Amino acid sequence: MFILICAVCIPVSGFSPGYLVNEIMTRLGRNAFLILCLMFPIMAGMGLNFAMTLGAMAAEIALIFTADWQIWGIPGIVLAMILSIPISILLGAFCGQILNRAKGREMITSYMIAFFMDGLYQLLVLFMMGPVIPILHSSLRLPRGYGIRNTVSLLHMRQSLDNLGAIHIGGVKIPVLTLVVIAIFCLFIVWFRKTKLGQDMRAVGQNMDVARDAGIKVERTRIIAIVMSTVFAGLGMVIYLQNMGNISTYSSHKQIGMFCIAALLVGGASVDKASIGNVFLGVILFHTMFIVAPATGAKITGDSMIGEYFRVFASYGVITVALIMYETKKRMAKGKIGHQLQLAQREEESR
Repeated sequence: MFILICAVCIPVSGFSPGYLVNEIMTRLGRNAFLILCLMFPIMAGMGLNFAMTLGAMAAEIALIFTADWQIWGIPGIVLAMILSIPISILLGAFCGQILNRAKGREMITSYMIAFFMDGLYQLLVLFMMGPVIPILHSSLRLPRGYGIRNTVSLLHMRQSLDNLGAIHIGGVKIPVLTLVVIAIFCLFIVWFRKTKLGQDMRAVGQNMDVARDAGIKVERTRIIAIVMSTVFAGLGMVIYLQNMGNISTYSSHKQIGMFCIAALLVGGASVDKASIGNVFLGVILFHTMFIVAPATGAKITGDSMIGEYFRVFASYGVITVALIMYETKKRMAKGKIGHQLQLAQREEESR
């Protein structure tokens, strides 16, 4: 469906092929790492991790400190990644513990956790940064003297990773180092699947009871999957924000989980199965639609907001359809098992 939408919208939008390829390459480098972090909970049978925004919040906190200390460029990016890791581990462990108490309802629970933690995050950056947590630079603080401004500039860090080793081919900028980092992460995922922990996650994802009987520590494995997803989401958010060049302090993290999950589903993934190929196909299709939809809406109706409404509708719609299909599939499987048990009981009674 998305291929058809893109095929219709691209000619109507009027964008040149060079512009589209350049935009897609930029968005591929910006978003792919974030989407890849969703693989671990899916592997462990926990579905789509809406709580990946916890890692995004950790990255934003780390970047606020980095900006306050005036450490820019590659050193600033590396420092922000290092700072985000312990925060992400704590948040991921907290999230994993809660999800272990909500088996079978992980996705809606992770969605609620993301809302809850957003409230705590806003309490931290709006009231505690300044009076409790020292913030040295007044350019980061609100005029009242405490709390962080709505936008934190990362101008001196903007695209530091993307520009390092970047090459230009036919007017298209290719962020080589960013793509190398993403490729290394892909290789790590491939390698991780073959490790004992990776095999344990897959076993837990297929059947928790069988995995527990085989001696696998199910709860511990599930927590590790969420912690890994949260940590890598934090690293991916640093890559995302260095590309953007600023932090929307109170909103950058809010939509990131929704759009990453939508892109993964558009690429052909499902709630219980995803591959690296789904990630890259999803980024290309989903963000092609994001680029061309407003221009297409403006050309057809004279109002670019039509395209904006459509892409938001598509984002939420694809997630809704995926969840409905997953629930329907699960209920059909339960019904089939129940029917088989009834047949077995009748055979026993007839004997």
